[in-house]
Amino acid sequence: MGVTRIVLECGPLTAPTATTIDQIARLQLEAHRCGCRLELKDAGLELAALIGFCGLSEVLRVEVEGQAEERKDLRGVEEKSQLDDASARELEDL
Repeated sequence: MGVTRIVLECGPLTAPTATTIDQIARLQLEAHRCGCRLELKDAGLELAALIGFCGLSEVLRVEVEGQAEERKDLRGVEEKSQLDDASARELEDL
């Protein structure tokens, strides 16, 4: 049996903020704890860029504008750092 997918339609998120990213990251963490996988569908470029800016591109898989094959890597500089927050470490393990 495969992993259950939870699809979050992100099209209506026209002005994402840090709070938006926090809520999506919490959903991803809870989905992972339940053995599911959260997928972000139709994320706008602003949301994808903000996810990349927050360093969560690898954790929060984003399908930009419904084009999975045209995903852009918006991470910029690739760095790894020590995370002190237990929740953040759990996200890193996803």
